[in-house]
Amino acid sequence: MTPMLRNPVLALAIALALPAAAAPLNDWPTVRSAIARDAALEQRVRDIVSKMTLAQKVGQMTQPEIKSATPEDVKRYYLGSVLNGGGSWPNGNKHAKAAEWLALAQRYHEASMATDMAVKVPVVWGTDAVHGHNNVFGATLFPHNIGLGAARNPKLMEEIGAATAKATRASGIAWVFGPTLAVVRDDRWGRTYESYSEHPEIVKSYAGAYVRGMQGMLKDDANTIATAKHFIGDGGTEFGKDRGVNKSTKSQMINIHGAGYYPALEAGVQTVMSSFNSWNDVASGTNYGKMHGSRTMLTDVLKKKMGFDGFVVTDWNGHGEVPGCRNDSCAAAINAGNDMIMVPDDWKAFIANTIRQVESGEIPMARIDDAVSRIIRVKLRAGLFDKSPAQNAYAGKDDVMQPRELARRAVRESLVLLKNDQPVLPIARGKKILVVGKSADDMSNQSGGWSITWQGTANTNADFPNGDTVLAGIREAAGKDNVTFSVDGKGIDVSTFDVVVAVIGERPYAEGDGDIGPSGTLRHSSRYPEDLAVLQAVSGKGKPVVTVFVSGRPLYVNDLLNLSDVFVAAWLPGTEGKGVADLLVSSGKRYDFSGKLPFSWPKSACQTDLNVGDKHYAPLFAYGYGLKAATRSKVGKLDTTYPQGGCGVSNSFPVFSQADRASFPLTIRSGGQTLALGADLNASFSLPGVNVQTSQVNTQQDAKLVTWTGPASVEARGARPMVLPAAAAANAALRFDTIVSKAPSGRITMRMGSGSLDTTALFKRLAGKGKQTVAIPLACFQAKGTDLAKVDTPFSITSDAAFAAAFTNIEIAGGAASEADAVRCGELQ
Repeated sequence: MTPMLRNPVLALAIALALPAAAAPLNDWPTVRSAIARDAALEQRVRDIVSKMTLAQKVGQMTQPEIKSATPEDVKRYYLGSVLNGGGSWPNGNKHAKAAEWLALAQRYHEASMATDMAVKVPVVWGTDAVHGHNNVFGATLFPHNIGLGAARNPKLMEEIGAATAKATRASGIAWVFGPTLAVVRDDRWGRTYESYSEHPEIVKSYAGAYVRGMQGMLKDDANTIATAKHFIGDGGTEFGKDRGVNKSTKSQMINIHGAGYYPALEAGVQTVMSSFNSWNDVASGTNYGKMHGSRTMLTDVLKKKMGFDGFVVTDWNGHGEVPGCRNDSCAAAINAGNDMIMVPDDWKAFIANTIRQVESGEIPMARIDDAVSRIIRVKLRAGLFDKSPAQNAYAGKDDVMQPRELARRAVRESLVLLKNDQPVLPIARGKKILVVGKSADDMSNQSGGWSITWQGTANTNADFPNGDTVLAGIREAAGKDNVTFSVDGKGIDVSTFDVVVAVIGERPYAEGDGDIGPSGTLRHSSRYPEDLAVLQAVSGKGKPVVTVFVSGRPLYVNDLLNLSDVFVAAWLPGTEGKGVADLLVSSGKRYDFSGKLPFSWPKSACQTDLNVGDKHYAPLFAYGYGLKAATRSKVGKLDTTYPQGGCGVSNSFPVFSQADRASFPLTIRSGGQTLALGADLNASFSLPGVNVQTSQVNTQQDAKLVTWTGPASVEARGARPMVLPAAAAANAALRFDTIVSKAPSGRITMRMGSGSLDTTALFKRLAGKGKQTVAIPLACFQAKGTDLAKVDTPFSITSDAAFAAAFTNIEIAGGAASEADAVRCGELQ
């Protein structure tokens, strides 16, 4: 029985927390927008378009990135829009303030008004302001959407939408790529935190409120063009794979994944962004393919059936993923109904190719005219023809980008109290507090992805000058002399404190870099073993442990819960860490927990499809669960078992990867010394003859670069022998991705268990060839004495001289031994 079901009063409260769902829709609805057609404006649109050349029209439909398009380019190519990607700033200045952003926006605008067009059309700058104006140094960052979903407060959403609009206007930007309306059904997706909830009713209740707050009726300087994204079904892909395939039925797509779009369109949202995913309605036998190339969805459903009269914009090179297309050429995406094409870098060739495709008849001129008419309509409605960026009332004002009290309130409302077996909150001022954990004093971990940089990495606390860490908040509330901080808790006499607060959780990620693969588990400690270690260091010492868990999704944390007396889901709270401290420490004002789970919390490592209303629904903590500080829970001791080889949905057995760094952690060995490679991605590790640093093979920080200067080994060693599932054991190979940056100058030996192979020739062959995937049949190791039933070291590589290579995605892959590019045993000694 789940902990929450042991208390019938709580069970009733949770049942009442479920939103009242409307009757299911049988078809896509027709939506009446709050921003109605205006006859005079429509005539003006027709007049402008009638005076444009083909080159001017295609230019209006093209959106490059600011790193690759200058103001002069805007003038020369009649560009309709520019965008800044995550980690892109004016003049490359990460610390640019509002005035510098505004100055560049003004230059782009002035260039667009200096063309030879009969009627000058202003350029519009778009940005991903997804939890505040998150690309800008010094701007306040709100909790990510998953935390806001826990707040259950549409009015708060409207306030945040309005505050974000003012912040973007301060920087001269008039268009925001938000809100995200995904309804996430598999928490392995790396964008789960961008979703308000697994429940479509929560997304539905927030969508219109956010659009009204951000966009209003587009009559005020405080309004910014909003975007409903990503159309449609990105939250429902199989295995939670980013850019994957959604296999929903039509009814599920309409009633689950479409739920947020109807109120957003009704509120008058002016742009919709196409989604990277595909949709294959397997049940009906209808494959809609890539959404970027689906005329059925973009034109027949969105524009005709639902009545959307704004414009559709593609996602970052999303058109290039349509079959038969490239980043610089995609007639299919335009014909499908995309009006503005986001082409970050290849935009000049895209313009030339598109013009040729129109001239040849591959793209009808009517489709071009419709796309441009929609773009001009939105620009007119938004008042872009009437004022330059610098003429906005909020232009250049840094303080407008800092709605700190609103963000702090949002943090308080977003926290969910999951376990309260020994109620100690709020901690009285004057109590001695030991604070531990990597996320206590780390603004990067606290803010997550899409924070100044795309992934939210490569930041320090100094990059967030107008925010506070959770530690800073605790120190202020409790009195700094009452607070001691230790990252790992080692060597600390816990008995000298009254209470321990551990702030732990995920490190930042965005989009596909945050995906947990099909064979991965939801077990947090497999990816971040340091969090388990810090709790083990402070738990069971006779003092209550309060764990604050910072994450972008619910995860399997039974081991962490067992070591905690109190457990708080803090999600990704953003820059206002004092909002967390408000609920931890009593400092005058009394606040209580009010957040309710927006996502169901798993009780086992493989509960990857866990959504309220599902058949056999059995979470640890149900959707809508959340305690008050005075409510005692009885969570008790939880099962902590998990499958060593992953969740069994594929034929791979993970050894070491982003999805599992703990089952077979990496160590280096040299001259009798052994050193474990910790989970800190920014640290380097060295012994005589070898150095290891974090690097990239496929995605950011996914690999370990090993540089040998003398005899040494790197190996993945587990606490117990691996037990291969049947699918992974059949005709299997040891497979890994590598980049060999320096060819071996000595002998390279690879070992699995007791069997070893000479792989010198193999690595010499791979040197200088970029990323390579290597598959060595297990049979090769078995021939040298490996007993697969006794392998606790499935990966070991030794060099006796200089050699450098990066390794990631180390796994045992069933069937890989027979693949055409698998290594042949004859190549090895």
